[in-house]
Amino acid sequence: MSSLRFDCITKTFPGVKALDEVSFAVPSGSVHALCGENGAGKSTLLKVLSGVHPADSGRIELDGAHLDPKAPIDAIRSGVSIIYQELHLFDELSVAENLYVGHLPAQVGMIKRGELNKKAQAILDDVGAEIDPKTKCGDLPIAQRQMVEIAKAMTHDAQVIAFDEPTSSLSAREVEKLFALIARLKDQGRIILYVSHRMDEIFEVCDAATILRDGKHVKTFESLDGITRDDIVRNMVGRSIEDIYDYSSRDLGDPVVEISGLEGPGLNEPLDLSVRAGEIIGLYGLVGAGRTELMNLIYGSVSRTAGTISLMGKLGLTKSPMDSIKNGVIYCPEDRKKEGIIPIRSVQENVNLTVRRMFSPGGILIKAKAEKTHAQKQVDKLRVKTSDIRQEISSLSGGNQQKSILARWLSTDVKVVLLDEPTRGIDVGAKSEIYGIMYALAQEGVAVLVASSELPEVLGISDRIAVMCDGKITGILDRSEATEESVVDLSLPKGSSTKIA
Repeated sequence: MSSLRFDCITKTFPGVKALDEVSFAVPSGSVHALCGENGAGKSTLLKVLSGVHPADSGRIELDGAHLDPKAPIDAIRSGVSIIYQELHLFDELSVAENLYVGHLPAQVGMIKRGELNKKAQAILDDVGAEIDPKTKCGDLPIAQRQMVEIAKAMTHDAQVIAFDEPTSSLSAREVEKLFALIARLKDQGRIILYVSHRMDEIFEVCDAATILRDGKHVKTFESLDGITRDDIVRNMVGRSIEDIYDYSSRDLGDPVVEISGLEGPGLNEPLDLSVRAGEIIGLYGLVGAGRTELMNLIYGSVSRTAGTISLMGKLGLTKSPMDSIKNGVIYCPEDRKKEGIIPIRSVQENVNLTVRRMFSPGGILIKAKAEKTHAQKQVDKLRVKTSDIRQEISSLSGGNQQKSILARWLSTDVKVVLLDEPTRGIDVGAKSEIYGIMYALAQEGVAVLVASSELPEVLGISDRIAVMCDGKITGILDRSEATEESVVDLSLPKGSSTKIA
């Protein structure tokens, strides 16, 4: 039987051994989960496989032949495709151009547009993506861009396909289509590597699992029959996590944010909502329900057309992001890479973005030592894993990027925290830490609004749950009355139905 084999793969970066003699094998016609906390080495292993990083030592074999890609194009030509969590698309190019970039159908130097769009449509149909191939990628929401990234890998007819958190931005319907696609690829004898922090997905689609921790191979479960979620988690983090949400009630104060009759892009009827001091409100809805649009309207990054938003009883304090930040309203967006970080700058610079004025008297000279001390204090406080605060933030795991964004904002006087998919693509250990940060903020009297597509998360952390569907709030439930069935029922358009297993 053919297989993909990793033999003693080692990779070291300055100050960090990212992979330490990692060895395991994946047979063809199987789906193999790659599990571990953020920073465990999963992404580094995929980058070695795809030719982004050369291994310092060790050997990769595909069907018994040495696989040693010097660049991503070498890996693609050898039959390896990687679908990364962080999207690699050209926003100004069409979907079709993104799918076939590097191998566009052309004649005498001219792109054959008709053939290109026809081929692209066939691939999009195959993966179940309802997208016009002529649309600019930059005009698509993140969920559809994720589907384009998946479709792009299919254009290379790869023998090895690695999925890195592929469902982190997808709706339930799109996830169903993806799983059907993975089943077809498995039946065709492909080798599938699957990285996800969602345990239910691992047990639904994977045949086996390998656990990495701190760059080392911990264990490979050759079969998941009889294996439990806690078996996986215990090997990932070295301990059992009984309840990652660890919710406890707290005293709530007066309303901090009061929204009345709000109208604007993405909302289909006037919206009312209030968040009290010390309260965590979970904002749940399917993709396209209007959660992100509501966040942007509150923050002022999108102008409202009607209605009012008061902060601490005062109007007009959140008309723009600058106003919001000035008055203690902070926003952590869903797309960390595109909207949350400056990827080519260091952790220190990203953390200090909101407080640089404090270290630059008169706006002329920057007090470098004071900046470094402040950034290090925030990094230590939020337990950001980095070898050095001068390290480029894009090299950090998703969980540590998210904690760096929070470290930036928590350097200021915060009254309201808006979090859009705060644990997207983050492992169970980092999730627990981020929930702890939320609870600490709420305990201090901060109002917290969390938009999430993960129903267990919303149920686990919220004092109240506001459910959205088709651009409107369809119901607000207290924690004591919220169930999976009641929340899902409110999230579905009229005439739809679902069943919770």
